[in-house]
Amino acid sequence: MTAKLIMGTEIRETILEELAAEVKAIKQTHGVVPGLVTILVGANPASISYVTLKVKTAHRLGYKEIQDNQAATISEKDLLALIGRYNQDDSIHGILVQLPLPKHIDEKKVLNAIDPDKDVDGFHPVNVGRLMIGGSEVRFPPCTPAGIQELIVRAGVKTDGAEVVVVGRSNIVGKPIANMMLQKGKGANATVTVVHTATRDLAFHCKRADILIVAAGVPGLVKPEWIKPGACVIDVGVNRVGEKVSEKTGQKVAILKGDVDFDAAKQIAGSITPVPGGVGPMTITMLMKNTLKSLKFKLGMV
Repeated sequence: MTAKLIMGTEIRETILEELAAEVKAIKQTHGVVPGLVTILVGANPASISYVTLKVKTAHRLGYKEIQDNQAATISEKDLLALIGRYNQDDSIHGILVQLPLPKHIDEKKVLNAIDPDKDVDGFHPVNVGRLMIGGSEVRFPPCTPAGIQELIVRAGVKTDGAEVVVVGRSNIVGKPIANMMLQKGKGANATVTVVHTATRDLAFHCKRADILIVAAGVPGLVKPEWIKPGACVIDVGVNRVGEKVSEKTGQKVAILKGDVDFDAAKQIAGSITPVPGGVGPMTITMLMKNTLKSLKFKLGMV
């Protein structure tokens, strides 16, 4: 039996419709909308493309969106001062500094300068601590892990007591999603194992997983024989493995592959995310959800 596809593209649309309805209701009741500022330093093509999509999504939802482009030569001092001004701006509820930054700027110092209550990326140490404590302390879970959890919940996958194996221990995906899945609550309450490059037998641990979350950044790392029949497989990897000519546009486009051998895995798994179209579309969606949540905190709605 072929696995059920967990389509992030479809789930994203459902969530965006829900957010748009909330924004409309809050505007009617309170006369305010979520405010998001995206600071882009320099002209990295990938960053420009990503930021453009964030801006487009924010506008679609009716957010106040400020795209603040700065030259690559901006000093660290001036960038920190800019963040400080947005920290004090009551109309801004989310601040995002697009990474990577030029080498002369300390990324850690910049991220730590953002007001934790406006840190909608969830990278500030205060928000990392809130996430670790869990429950009502959590404000802004990192966007990709939050998207993963949302996919699992909306796909109807049982998590209570499930064996979850996370492949990868990054601060952006692996560590936070492992912590989120072991907390008490909806879409969690699981038994979690984290495996990584020093793990002696990856296949053994993966084979135990009811839910297998793979975020290693290695194309085709997880083989079909590593997957437990009927398991839910969440493939976070987006690896460029070549180029092809698009039949639609005639232009060259990247060939993307996940960390899981998708074609073989879908014959074994119970449900699986494709690459592209699985986890990827959820990241910006959850950024928008965090920004709305920030406004709701300010209004005392949560």
